[in-house]
Amino acid sequence: MQYRPGHDTCPLPFSPFKSCTVPRPIGWLSTISRDGLHNLAPYSQWQNLTFDPPMVMFAANQYPDGRRKDTVLNAEETGWFTWNMATWDLREAVNISAMALAPDEDEFDRAGVDRAPCSIAPGARVAQSPAHFECRYLSTHRLPGNSPVGTVDVVFGQVEMIHVEDRVISSDGKLDIPAIQPIARMGYYDYTVIRDVFEMRIPGASADEAAGLEGKT
Repeated sequence: MQYRPGHDTCPLPFSPFKSCTVPRPIGWLSTISRDGLHNLAPYSQWQNLTFDPPMVMFAANQYPDGRRKDTVLNAEETGWFTWNMATWDLREAVNISAMALAPDEDEFDRAGVDRAPCSIAPGARVAQSPAHFECRYLSTHRLPGNSPVGTVDVVFGQVEMIHVEDRVISSDGKLDIPAIQPIARMGYYDYTVIRDVFEMRIPGASADEAAGLEGKT
């Protein structure tokens, strides 16, 4: 099977595009508007970019009527957004916060999660989440699509504060990922849970290279 997107009709009943780029970490992002309204929403197009300094990005498609997402507008207006780790225990709250609610409706309340104060950023963190990044907004790169919903805002930020709960740190100083059970997005309406972890080290990598990849930087 092969086809050319935008030119050929997809021969499958569902597009395979998003199901090939898996699993995708979830950017469960909290922001606040200039008027003090809290917002919480998940984005499955989220990733870290580099580590020195730590930088991240998320991509937010427009609504079908051409409106931009509140998360993007809030980040641009206040200069901040906060990432909250999405876990198996919080899966229902993550899903509820994906609903297209009115800007004046608080997703924290709708999803049934508590707010915890940030250290630097305005707004709040999800108190029940085990890890958070407070991110200073850097820029937005808009990419036009073939439709209003295909047009996307790619937002870049720099991580200025990292929070990790002590209870999820193992005795060797690493995050206990199998215990945390982060969830990730697959294609369609499918998700997955990280419960199995295995290690592979690059053959011949020097100590400096290893430190740059996974060390204290």
